[in-house]
Amino acid sequence: MAFEVPPLPYDYAALEPHIDEATMKVHHDKHHQAYVDKANAALAGTEFENSSIEEILKNLDALPADKQKAVRNNGGGHYNHSLFWEFLSPDGGGEPTGDLAEAINGAFGSFDEFKAKFKDAGVNQFGSGWAWLVHDGSGLAVTSTPNQDSPLSAGQTPLLGADVWEHAYYLKYQNKRPDYLDAFWNVVNWAKVAELYAAAA
Repeated sequence: MAFEVPPLPYDYAALEPHIDEATMKVHHDKHHQAYVDKANAALAGTEFENSSIEEILKNLDALPADKQKAVRNNGGGHYNHSLFWEFLSPDGGGEPTGDLAEAINGAFGSFDEFKAKFKDAGVNQFGSGWAWLVHDGSGLAVTSTPNQDSPLSAGQTPLLGADVWEHAYYLKYQNKRPDYLDAFWNVVNWAKVAELYAAAA
């Protein structure tokens, strides 16, 4: 079954002023669509064309050698972005609560320490990539990945990710990636992060 771009769960302008409408339109409709189109093309005719994207990314080495790079980049782009739209919400921001808040405090010392570590991962990701909060099997960790690499391929479960490709912020923030990452906290959908944490913990 061919992959499809999921509909955006809110209006393009819903995340203003933190993430602008023009960026959301290009990011969702153009960039994500291109990843889907190229992933589908790479998988067509292989035994994996009906597999879930999660299964594919967890088993990249099982793909034909000539397909691995295209699927890593474009399948990863599809998976990462499908999560990214859900990580954001016009009703987002604030701080996590409950078990997730306790886990963050336990792993990083405080919510502010976690935010600083996450921002650092995003700012210092050289070139294009992502900053992540993941569950690594034993607990929470902050990491970053280049390009569209997915934490799934490293045996980790992504709980929150910030896209630090220039296409995610350049129209509004130009080269000010730190400012974009500061604004990101205003639209984080902590309910989604908590749901993913509960499933992984």
